[in-house]
Amino acid sequence: MADRRTYNVVILGLGFLFIFTAFTTCGNVEQTIVKSLDNSTFTGSGYHSLGIIYGVFSFSNLIAPTAVKVIGAKVSMFLSGLLYSGYIAVFIIPSTWSFYLTSVLIGIGAALLWTAQGEFLIENSEASTINRNTGMFWALLQCSMLFGNLYIYLDWNGETDISESSRRNIFLFLLVASVLGTLSFLVLRKSHNEEEMLSEEEGQSLLSAQKKPFMYSTLVCNRGHAATASTHYCSAGLELAFYSGVYGTCIGATTHFGEAAKGLIGISGIVVGVGEIVGGGLFGLLCKNSRFRRTSVVFLGMVVHFIASYLIFLNIPGDAPIVLETTTQLSPYLNPSVSIALLCSFLLGLGDSCFNTQLYSILGHVYAEESMPAFAIFKFIQSVSAAVAFFYSGYLMLMWQLLLMVILGFTGTLCFFVVERMQDVFVDPQEY
Repeated sequence: MADRRTYNVVILGLGFLFIFTAFTTCGNVEQTIVKSLDNSTFTGSGYHSLGIIYGVFSFSNLIAPTAVKVIGAKVSMFLSGLLYSGYIAVFIIPSTWSFYLTSVLIGIGAALLWTAQGEFLIENSEASTINRNTGMFWALLQCSMLFGNLYIYLDWNGETDISESSRRNIFLFLLVASVLGTLSFLVLRKSHNEEEMLSEEEGQSLLSAQKKPFMYSTLVCNRGHAATASTHYCSAGLELAFYSGVYGTCIGATTHFGEAAKGLIGISGIVVGVGEIVGGGLFGLLCKNSRFRRTSVVFLGMVVHFIASYLIFLNIPGDAPIVLETTTQLSPYLNPSVSIALLCSFLLGLGDSCFNTQLYSILGHVYAEESMPAFAIFKFIQSVSAAVAFFYSGYLMLMWQLLLMVILGFTGTLCFFVVERMQDVFVDPQEY
């Protein structure tokens, strides 16, 4: 039985690896793809599409638990995978109406997918293996940033324009990856409840917040921590939007990088992924759950993001995120350097992992008995912030986007310190 549960966790992780190889690669390049389309009838925006996805995802989380409960986790993940595949397929023969329609559908699918993933992972975990299984799943998921972006680099390196055949080949490759991930959910095996598995009461306690979405607002009202930390959640959302969709577009639009610009989008995505993996391993697995280390890691993440923001400001043209043509017109303060651009990619991934690992740590610590509602609030605020960021990314110059991230990053870090300090009221000093 243990082998069956391990098998399910591995297949679950591989399914997400394939699906998000397609989706994260698509998000990294889609604004560049949209700008390159030689189609006078297509008027869509990659930024707006991603904003719609995250906005719909935020609010769909309110109904997703009920839907997953009715149709089951396995079927929910399969149907969600079909919606992800449909979104990828739109780029093969793009049209504005299908582009935005699938953006809405994938937002709904994302809510179903992640809700079902949580339930399925719990069903296939014992009380003694839940941490191991979660680690296995996230390790596979993080690798999704590597393979699709490698394909982008190999295909686009040396290309100044993205041809129709190149675009179709890329998204056919991504579509195949997404479909493989979707089909993998069909070979998941039914789990059986045994004494060593999470008890029904344990599983229900972990999922109670998903099944009672209106507990979220009650939690916010009853605890000051969630309201105080909300600024940090917003900061995480802006960072998510910037590194996952905006920065790659900026690199690809930088005239000074010449024929290497488009290929660098893929390399940038890979390096961001490496930063996430390094940070996740270093701070998520090696650091013990103590107040000193949490605040230190978050402070490091703030400094790393400040350095990245300053270097991006100096190295990338100010009109890179908003230019309507395929390349920029303005000159940055420095002569653009590929090495600096990729260093910034690594720093963005490393800084994001600093924030996320410690956010998950403190949420699990502060809300040990109410972890799911707390995590739900975090994801809700982060997704709404990411949606807002994607919508303004096509209109604000790079300088102002970076300034917003710096201000919210600093304020959010202060709020994180306040939340840690508030633990003195609830936690016995001997724990420190």
